[in-house]
Amino acid sequence: MLEMSDIAHRRTSGPSRMTIREIADLAGVSIATVSRVLNGRDDVSDETRELVRGVVQEHGYTVSRSARSLSAGRTGLIGVLVPLVYPVYFSAILSGAAEALYEHDMRVVLSPTGHEHDREVSLLDRLVHGETDGALVVLPEESSDDRIPSVSAAHMSGADQAMRHLLGLGHRRIAAITGPSGWVASDDRRRGYHAALAAAGILPDPALEVESDFEIGSGVKAAKALLDLADPPTAIFAFNDNLAIGAIQAARARGLRVPEDVSVVGFDDVEHATIVTPTLTTVRQPLAEMGRTAVSLLVRLLERQRFETLHVELGTRLVVRESTAPPRTLSRV
Repeated sequence: MLEMSDIAHRRTSGPSRMTIREIADLAGVSIATVSRVLNGRDDVSDETRELVRGVVQEHGYTVSRSARSLSAGRTGLIGVLVPLVYPVYFSAILSGAAEALYEHDMRVVLSPTGHEHDREVSLLDRLVHGETDGALVVLPEESSDDRIPSVSAAHMSGADQAMRHLLGLGHRRIAAITGPSGWVASDDRRRGYHAALAAAGILPDPALEVESDFEIGSGVKAAKALLDLADPPTAIFAFNDNLAIGAIQAARARGLRVPEDVSVVGFDDVEHATIVTPTLTTVRQPLAEMGRTAVSLLVRLLERQRFETLHVELGTRLVVRESTAPPRTLSRV
């Protein structure tokens, strides 16, 4: 989940003025193009430059000395707090956010938090009193505030799709390797898992549900425990792709075949899902789009625009690949 915070309006005040978005709409060009013209950059055609300047002159828009800020007190810098930089999950979100910020002629101030609550609070405080206009917080450790705009994926719907796929193949003993409790993603996916079992008339078995973090090694450990059960699962729904890859590794270490002996489904659809063998059936999250949508909400905050909703939930969809099949007892019929 991403949260947006408008820092600029806490430091500045003044009369309302025409926004860069309004100039872009009148000129029929993008916000980024208007910003480039106002900043005097040369990567705009002469025709477009004259068009934008004409709109600016006609409507009396005045560019401040700091043209890039487009309003008093703006720096053009946006803080992005992310737990870690290197995992594909976070880098995909960051890529979408950075590209969208570039289109608005804004830049990223990157601050990894290491999943540490105190560090997140400290970094946010520095951003509020520093040289940024706003902040995007990826997977906030700080308690969510219902008044702060946020973006997330449809976790419960994605889990339901994964479970319906496995149930449709004939699986009835389906295990779950979950993420940490208390995280929105983990809790919503767990609700989807339980709801799908209930809809199929299957009572949940606590032995089939193992809580973990989202790392491959943890997926190996959790899957080993599940496969050691006297009555092991025929399918495993892992709450992210790392855990699913770990489950595949654990199955292979026991001489089990995926999907012939055990099916595995992940969640995220990061690049690793298409590299692992067999390729991973997983739920796709629109990670880059989440970053772009978060920037869009933040820009609306900076421009003091009204919100129809404070939370945006983007759709997820199941991508079926090679790691799932009917349970062995059915495939032999």
